[in-house]
Amino acid sequence: MIEAHNNQWLAALAVELRRCGVAPDLAHHVVHEVATHLRDSGEAASQVFGTPAAYAAAVADSLGPSTGIYQARRPTGQVRLAVRGVSKRYGRRSVLRNVDLTVRAGEIAAIVGANGCGKSTLLRICAGILSPDSGEVFIDGRIGYCPQEGGTYDFLLPDEHFVLVGAGRGMSRDQAVSDGRRQAGHLGWDARERVLARHLSGGTRQKLNLVMSSLGDPEILLLDEPYQGFDRGTYLDFWDQLWEWRNAGRAIVVVTHLLNHLDRVDTVLDLTPSAPVTGVGQRRAEP
Repeated sequence: MIEAHNNQWLAALAVELRRCGVAPDLAHHVVHEVATHLRDSGEAASQVFGTPAAYAAAVADSLGPSTGIYQARRPTGQVRLAVRGVSKRYGRRSVLRNVDLTVRAGEIAAIVGANGCGKSTLLRICAGILSPDSGEVFIDGRIGYCPQEGGTYDFLLPDEHFVLVGAGRGMSRDQAVSDGRRQAGHLGWDARERVLARHLSGGTRQKLNLVMSSLGDPEILLLDEPYQGFDRGTYLDFWDQLWEWRNAGRAIVVVTHLLNHLDRVDTVLDLTPSAPVTGVGQRRAEP
C-alpha cells in the first residue's frame, strides 16, 4: 500500500520538478534521493515531504536565481585538503578527469553531480582507500570518513563501534562511549540501546557511521551522502551539526544530491561531465 502510494508520489514529483523548471538531470537526482530515503525508512512520502507540488517548489526555491549556488564566505584557515589534477579510470571508462579541489579549515565543500560521475570515487581517493591514476592529494590533519553504505559491523553494539574506532584515535573506552553517545544525541538517536548493528534501520546505521567518522575530532571530515535514510528532522539536525563543525575549524567535504542547503556551503564542486571541472566558488591550492 505504502509502496504504491510512494511510486505515484515520486512520479508526480518528477512532473512537478519539470514544471518548476528544474533541469532534467537535477530532477532525476532529487527523485532518486527521495526514493532511496523512502525505501530505507518505509515511510509514506506525503507524511515526510508533503505534496509533490510543495516539495518541488521548495527544491526549486532552494536553487535560487541562476544556479542557486553561492559562496557563503571566504574562509581564512589553512589548507587541509588539496586535490590537484586527479584522474581515475575503470577500464575504458573515465570517471574523474583532472579534478582540482581545495578545502580549508572552517570550510564546507559540497560535491554534486550525476550518478556515476565519480563523487564517491573522489572521496575514497581523498580518504586514501583508492589510488588515482594521476594527480596528487595533499592532506594536513587527521581524516574522518563516512561511507555511503557499509562501515558498520553486524554483530557489534553501537558502544562497541565507538570503542573500536576511538581506540584507533587514542581515546579511552569511557571517552569514546561518552563522546559517541553525545554526538548520536545531536542526531536524535539514543545510542545507549543495546541493539546489534544488523538490527538497526538503514538511517540509524548511517547515524552510527557519521558519529564514528567524527570521533576524536579529526581535522578533515569526508562524508559520502551521510544522511541516507534520515527523516526530515534528522536531516536538518545533520546540517546544523555540519555548521557547528565548520565553526569549530574543521574542513568538511560532503557528497550530496539534496541541494536545499547548497547556499550554506563555501565551495561546490560539480562533477557532472558537462559542468566545469572546478565548481562555483572553487579555489585552487596555493603552490
